[in-house]
Amino acid sequence: VSTLLYMVQFEGAILVDICSAIPDGIVAFFTSYSYMETILSEWDNMGLLQQLTKTKLVFIETKDVVETTLALDNYRRACDSGRGAVFLSVARGKVSEGINFDRHYGRAVIMFGVPFQYTLSHVLRARLEYLQTHYQIREQDFLNFDALRQAAQCVGRVIRSKTDHGLMIFADCRYSRHDKRSKLPKWILQFLAESMLNLSTDMALGHIKQFVRLMGQPVDQKALQSVLLTIEEVEKMNPQQLERVVAGDGGAMLTEMPVTSV
Repeated sequence: VSTLLYMVQFEGAILVDICSAIPDGIVAFFTSYSYMETILSEWDNMGLLQQLTKTKLVFIETKDVVETTLALDNYRRACDSGRGAVFLSVARGKVSEGINFDRHYGRAVIMFGVPFQYTLSHVLRARLEYLQTHYQIREQDFLNFDALRQAAQCVGRVIRSKTDHGLMIFADCRYSRHDKRSKLPKWILQFLAESMLNLSTDMALGHIKQFVRLMGQPVDQKALQSVLLTIEEVEKMNPQQLERVVAGDGGAMLTEMPVTSV
């Protein structure tokens, strides 16, 4: 029990420190609704939620679609006003599946735990048996792949355009293992160097503050134009497209984006 309470306190302290170091919006993902509710209850008892609200407004995803939509709207208003906010969400929930946190709406995302599926589900058991019988895919291999794919989908919510930037933090030591880390997509792995693995909280905060200072510098417009396509260049690449496409928030490429495993 003491180990569990230490983990709960550790995760809360990490989030408090990150919210103090990073401006604008931050998104945190938990592995399930029940786990998030348990964590929040303990954080409230420990006074960590009160500490969190000193730096940012706190919004929470629920199973109710209307409540979650309202929470998202207010979260964006808090980010627009400069107050800053943190959105507490759940992997495989509505937010992780299709809500984008681009620009100042998501300057960091933190993943608490590894989002494995509920293995006692009858549907999942049938799927695992089918994969084992017809494709010789082992149960643990599929569960690992599925969990890391879901984790990548969650943290990818903050990088939504070529000029966007954000921090991705995996707050679980299991992500530093090769069997887990190797299943992350290449666009994340390219930033996940050995020096970014198994960091202490102080070391991680040092990297975070350095990144925030770097991204806070004025953008070199000449350098930016060397990597952005003009409308004419886009049209040449798509000669059959009749409508003119104006460059905006679309795209899936990214710039500097340190990824940290705490």
